[in-house]
Amino acid sequence: MRYFTPGPVHHRLGLVCLGVGLQHGALPAVGPRTLDHHVAVVISAGSGWFRTTDGRVHQVQAPALLWLTPHTVHHYGAAPEGWDEGFAAFTGSAVAAYTELGCIEPERPVVPLTDAGPARAAIGRIARAARHGNPLLDIEAASAAHELLVALRRTRADTTPDGAPVLQALARDAFLPLSVTDLAARYGMTPAALRTAVRRSAGCSPKDHLLAIRLGRAKELLAATDLPVAAIARRVGYDDPAYFSRLFTRRVGIAPVRFRAQQSTAVPGGWSDRVPDPDHPPTLRTGPAAPVRAGHN
Repeated sequence: MRYFTPGPVHHRLGLVCLGVGLQHGALPAVGPRTLDHHVAVVISAGSGWFRTTDGRVHQVQAPALLWLTPHTVHHYGAAPEGWDEGFAAFTGSAVAAYTELGCIEPERPVVPLTDAGPARAAIGRIARAARHGNPLLDIEAASAAHELLVALRRTRADTTPDGAPVLQALARDAFLPLSVTDLAARYGMTPAALRTAVRRSAGCSPKDHLLAIRLGRAKELLAATDLPVAAIARRVGYDDPAYFSRLFTRRVGIAPVRFRAQQSTAVPGGWSDRVPDPDHPPTLRTGPAAPVRAGHN
């Protein structure tokens, strides 16, 4: 176990790591005790138990996550055969946002995982950053703590890496001029059920999820095509160009025409509907035959 004491400037990063540990074997039970910060305990092998505040004992089978939340009594331990655990302690202003987004679940102290590898790797990065004399310790540890929360969210056993089916359906239909109520009916759901499903999977409302998809596509079309703003509005699901412009300005901070002016010379490669392969990035070809801007995909 290594303990860290980040300074005030590190706390402004939003998330700071207070300690890290890796151990395995027939470990002694922990608690009952309380802490004033969060700890993510990742069990990558073995089994054990976790006693909640109501006295119930939950069986723990790797791979699994134990959430230790502030000011809540926790008591847990490995089975006689032992287990393999890694843990990271953290705190910060970003905890509230991560909780709202579903990455931290205080009401679920024991969370089954599909794979402990990604979370264990993030904890390993914190441990490696803790080498003596590392001047970037707190920055590296904070960065890895963010990665840890994302890894735990992605490998939670009740989700899939690409999102729940309802998110896939919303991504497919995001550019149709349909309201959340219309989309719920399209999927045979009530609006309340759709809101619950999206918040559970994406950590936000259906309206915010759709808006993020639509504005992301609108930015791509503004930067990489010469389509009028009104045409772009229709392509991303808004029949009223003025409403689209107000919405874009409020969320992005600048008007669509201003965004285009900023980006038109900064994105010479244009837009593609394929995610680039980091090992084989697209080649930008220049010359008389090359188009100045991308096509209207």
